[in-house]
Order: sequence, then C-alpha cells, then structure tokens
Amino acid sequence: MTPFLPAMISRRRALSSIGAAGLATLAPGVRAQGDKPVKFILPVSAGSGVDAIVRGAAPSLGKALGAPVVVENQPGAGGVVGTQAFIKAPPDGHTLGVVSNNHVIYPSVLKSVPFDPVGDITPITIIATSPMVLVVNPKLPARNMKELVALLKANPGKYNYASSGNGTILHLAAEMFKGVTGTHITHIPYRGTGPMMADIIGGQIDMGVIAMPAVHGQIKTGALRAICVASAKRSTGAPDVPTAAEQGYPAYLVEGWSAAVGPKGLPAEQVRRIHQAFASAFATAEVREAMDKQGNTIVLSTPEQAQAHFKSELAKYAAIVKRAGVTPQ
Repeated sequence: MTPFLPAMISRRRALSSIGAAGLATLAPGVRAQGDKPVKFILPVSAGSGVDAIVRGAAPSLGKALGAPVVVENQPGAGGVVGTQAFIKAPPDGHTLGVVSNNHVIYPSVLKSVPFDPVGDITPITIIATSPMVLVVNPKLPARNMKELVALLKANPGKYNYASSGNGTILHLAAEMFKGVTGTHITHIPYRGTGPMMADIIGGQIDMGVIAMPAVHGQIKTGALRAICVASAKRSTGAPDVPTAAEQGYPAYLVEGWSAAVGPKGLPAEQVRRIHQAFASAFATAEVREAMDKQGNTIVLSTPEQAQAHFKSELAKYAAIVKRAGVTPQ
C-alpha cells in the first residue's frame, strides 16, 4: 500500500476534453499571484492521462491560484526533456511540473539521468491515481483475456504493442502483462501517448496498455476495445470492463499516478499556497465531475506523503524493471 493512500479524499474520474485556464474569484485563503501566469510543464504528450487530468482541472486551478494557468507539453526521451525544463526553472512558484510513474522509473531504465528524481524536486502533492487498461484494435479477434492470451500464444511474435517510449510506465505495464501471461509481443516505442493511440486505432499497432483517463472516450465509442483493467477493482470510468483478476490473472496489477512538483528549493510558503490551491480546485463540483468521468481517484496527499511516495516508488520500480529484464539504455 502506498504511503499517500490514507490521504485519499474520494474516488473520482476525469473528462478528457481540454480546458482553458483563466482568472476568476480567488479561493479563500489562497494569496493572489497577480497577472503572471503559473506554468505547468508536463513531460508527456497531449492526449496522455496526466495531460487530461491537468487540463480538466486547469480552469479551477486558475481560479484558486488567482492567476492564469498555462499547460505546456514537453515530451521527449521518455519524459526527461520536460522534467529538465521545470527543475531548471526559478523556484518562485510560477513554473511547476506534473509527473507520473515515469519520473521514478528513469534511474532504472536509463544509463545516465541528468537529474536526481527526488533531490532535484520539491514534492507538493500526489494528485490522483488512474487505472491502467489493456486495449486492442477492434479488428483483433480477441474480446477477453482468455481469447487474447490464446491468440498470442498461438502466434508468438506476430503481434505488437505500443508504448509511450522505452522505459515508461506504459512500456513496463505491457512487459508485466507479457510476464504474467507468458506471451511474446513485439514492442514498438512511440514519442508519447497520443501517437501510439492513433496507430492502435488505425490498426498499425495491435494493442497497448494506457491510463484510463486517456482512453475512456475511445472505449466508449468503440474506437478501442478494452480487454481488462489492471486494477484490484473495476474502473468507474468503464464499469463494464472486467479486471485481469476476474479473468484469471490476479498478478496483473499496475496503477498510474500523477503528482504536482516544483523545482528544488521551492519555499515552504509557496508549497503550502500551491497545495491549498489544488485542494480548493479539486473540491469543486466541476473538477470532481471531470475526474469522475475519466476514472481517476483523487488523492491529494500532503507534501510529506508525496516525498515518501517518490522514495518508495523508486525502489518498487527498480525491482519491476529487474524482473522484466529491461536493459538500461
């Protein structure tokens, strides 16, 4: 059980539509920042689960912060490019980052990481957790785990899966699936979630494991077929999709998470201010509804719990990478 779970305030899911942030009435107790925008750098592509969460909450965050919110995607190198961008920013509260599991996977999958994933950030809060879902192109002749595993075992190496990049959580989640089911599927890395999803839908790629916020709309319309969710319980975002455990694979468990962080040295006063803004924004009916529709569970941990979470996840993914046999690049 991760350290932040006791701080969970409710189970919610998020809308995948992109929100524009702006100014509005300042939430009680949150000091105004004037007209200077607050930039959130996301080291992921547009269309990812983290992107959907932040953009869905951006208007309410802008109100709570008392300043325009700018969401900037800077994908590349599995997230290293965007992470470097925000950790090098001045620690003044105007440039922040929102990261995911990938942030603590870097040291295990890269031979050299140009930053310390714990020492070079200031944790603010674990925002939410998101179920991971195994999706396939609808033309693939498999509708459940039993049929998919049988198809893959009968045709080792014939089918492929996409990820958002080597060593990302989507890569490891698919490798975990291969390990649990004893199947062989060819890995095709992409530069972000959006492009990989487009090619699964288009039929160039057979399958992939993606965070629910990024794919719930495509599952609903039938553009993608969901085989299972890799969580302990079904997702409220797609309640008709059974878990892997329900289909005979209880060991297939993997969960995504998102966290708000600042550069190293962000003053405690700023950490409290930003944390309070997140608490105010995620307590609104609009953001709760958005998170609910996307299948997320709102967490909003304390900064101290977020720090402990980062450290424990570093060790957890080091073990997962070792078991998966992923070679550092």
